[in-house]
Amino acid sequence: MVIDWVHAWPTMVAAFLASAVEFVEALTVVLAVGTVRGWPGALTGAGSAVAVLVAIIVILGPALNMIPLEDVQLVVGALLLLFGMRWLRKAILRAAGVIALKDEDAAYAKETGSLRLIGGGSRRWDTVAIATAFKITMLEGLEVIFIVIAVGAGGVGLLVPASIGAVVALLLVAALGLIVHRPLSAIPENTLKFIVGVLLSAFGTFWVGEGLGLGWPGRDWSIPGLTVGFLLIAGITVPLCRNRAAARDPLSVH
Repeated sequence: MVIDWVHAWPTMVAAFLASAVEFVEALTVVLAVGTVRGWPGALTGAGSAVAVLVAIIVILGPALNMIPLEDVQLVVGALLLLFGMRWLRKAILRAAGVIALKDEDAAYAKETGSLRLIGGGSRRWDTVAIATAFKITMLEGLEVIFIVIAVGAGGVGLLVPASIGAVVALLLVAALGLIVHRPLSAIPENTLKFIVGVLLSAFGTFWVGEGLGLGWPGRDWSIPGLTVGFLLIAGITVPLCRNRAAARDPLSVH
């Protein structure tokens, strides 16, 4: 299978950025579990979730090839568009100051506080630690799998660069977490979500059009155009939301 990297790089970048956001959120909780309850339980839970996710990929991967490409593009594109618009909406509202920015340090402190209130368990088999790490890794991992499948559903060979982007994001976030042993609060998560929301919305719109048989001008090169379009609309929406919120309550937006 020959991969056209000229057209595949946007897929890889979108998968990398979206996966990085999910992995950062999972890392925050796993670090909290490891710090409060001990690393054996945290690593056991996270590792078990990764094993289950790999099994899901092995089982579902070949099944995707049995479904007509147009059907995959239409269904996955619609879901991807909804997923991307949800992220973009929250990112716009956070950028406008309507809702608070997500603080990984605050999330870490909240998680560690909750874990300390729960009774202690065996260091070898801490059910709370294992279950907490497993749950967050599984939830975020499922979203990564969906994103990879979605952005890689546009054509033959795109699933490979999408998977590479996700794996690179996993290795990078895991390495940073191993080095700093603290939440990656320096990463501008809302900016990442803003960019990822734009990218996923653009990809979703493109795949829906492909699934409906729409002939995009320039074919894959329409994706950068759609990305720019969503970015411009989102950029215009931010000050509009800020001004509207300020008009309602002058003290609520700074």
